[in-house]
Amino acid sequence: MPDKHAVLSASSSHRWLNCPPSALLCAKEIDTPSEFAKQGTDAHTLCEYKLHRALGQQAKNPIENLTFFDEEMDDYSDLYVQYVMEKFNERHENCKDSIVLIEQHLDFSKWVPSGFGTGDCVIVADEVLTVIDLKYGTGILVEAENNSQMMCYALGALELFDGIYDIKSVEMAIFQPRRDHISTFLITKKELLLWAEQTLAPIANLAAKGEGEYKAGSHCQFCKVKATCRKRAEYNLELARYDFKMPSYLEDYEIEMILAKSEELVSWIGDVKDYALGQAISGKDWKGWKLVEGRSNRKYVNEQIVAKVIEEAGYNPYEQKMLGITAMTKMLGKTKFEELLGGLIEKPQGKPTLVPLSDKRPMMKNTAMNDFKEDNDDVK
Repeated sequence: MPDKHAVLSASSSHRWLNCPPSALLCAKEIDTPSEFAKQGTDAHTLCEYKLHRALGQQAKNPIENLTFFDEEMDDYSDLYVQYVMEKFNERHENCKDSIVLIEQHLDFSKWVPSGFGTGDCVIVADEVLTVIDLKYGTGILVEAENNSQMMCYALGALELFDGIYDIKSVEMAIFQPRRDHISTFLITKKELLLWAEQTLAPIANLAAKGEGEYKAGSHCQFCKVKATCRKRAEYNLELARYDFKMPSYLEDYEIEMILAKSEELVSWIGDVKDYALGQAISGKDWKGWKLVEGRSNRKYVNEQIVAKVIEEAGYNPYEQKMLGITAMTKMLGKTKFEELLGGLIEKPQGKPTLVPLSDKRPMMKNTAMNDFKEDNDDVK
């Protein structure tokens, strides 16, 4: 679940480690959770309940109080619990005293002033300490490698159990079921503590005092002052010097530079527009701009009444539609689904997308270049 009240929280560490002064600025802003954040909170609550039950512990079913509960969340929470239990059983084989902690308060204030967070799941055992974080969102693919949020959680877990258990390394896992993504990262205890002393602590002390340099980049995405930040504006307006000429007038290195910043530029413009709209709705007048009513689509006042009226008129208001894969799996059960439909499921090739080399996905085969080469070979 989201960290609460911590200025230097683990969940925001990627931002304040890159831009230390942003921590105190964001702390002054009102926190208004988005619908996506609320959905994530519901998913965490459901997973917490199911994991307690899987461990044979008493827990109250929260489903009736979950605003965003649906079949998809029900299925993905089952997958999360299955993953955690597999990890636990793996650790338990080598350490019979291993334990699972759910929604555990983790204090890493030894390195970060007043720093704490909540770990979704911590599996404590000799040799390897495991920290698992559920990411229910679909927007960003989250990697565990050198993930500062997970490393802060791991430090908090070490503070609690190092010495009680013979911990030599820490495994961090990101479980992101709606992106069909599991990312793990193994680091030795020595390496983690070295990072905490040499990188985390010095920057955290700057951030706690509002010191350090402002820096714009991908870490700005969840910053509360991103729309009005001057440093971010300067960073993105550097592209203005290209005057947006047609690509044929640009050198290769210039196109590469624009590609590297294009997503952040689009995101920044969207953030500024959203901020300006919110201010206008609150009563602010922007010179040369006005509020108007946007487009809207027609909708039924009451679908049940509409269906009844149409049926009484002798028509069928419903279309027959094949159940989706998730719904079909739930109806049949995973074993029966694989037995009946395992050979009838495919995953089509995704649409080509240009991404940085740092992206974890494998490079796509360049079909145009291969076709050109094959044509030349035919000519020969």
